Amino acid sequence: MRVLATAEWPADAAPPRLAGFVHSEFNPLVAAVAGRCLEAAPGPEPDTALVLVSDVGDVDSAAHVARAVDQGARVGPLFFFQSVPNAVLGHIAARWGLTGPVSCLCDTAAGLDAARGLVADGDARRVLLIDVSGGTATAVLLSGGTA
Repeated sequence: MRVLATAEWPADAAPPRLAGFVHSEFNPLVAAVAGRCLEAAPGPEPDTALVLVSDVGDVDSAAHVARAVDQGARVGPLFFFQSVPNAVLGHIAARWGLTGPVSCLCDTAAGLDAARGLVADGDARRVLLIDVSGGTATAVLLSGGTA
């Protein structure tokens, strides 16, 4: 795979708020690092797949919902939407006009395998691989070939 662009989001900087996503910084972090990477990329390519890798996902939102349920409190409707990890990928796809497949996985090796497979099978010309773990985020835009 050939690296076309990369981006990171530092652990000590809060990402900008993201409309439709509340309480947690997970989804805004995914969107911010994806945007940073796509801005650094050479030209737009609609046929770009999105692969999100996270070892734990949106723990803050899950904990918030669990506490609310335990206390018999109402859970806000936005939590249903954002509890699906690929919801933020849909936001990124709409924002950037990307039409490739989306996938969410739990480790980087599986993410790289998925990226290779998507390109090799012709499902996408490029893959934006986003890895979020430990409060930091990295995005890499990949295409077929070698770097």
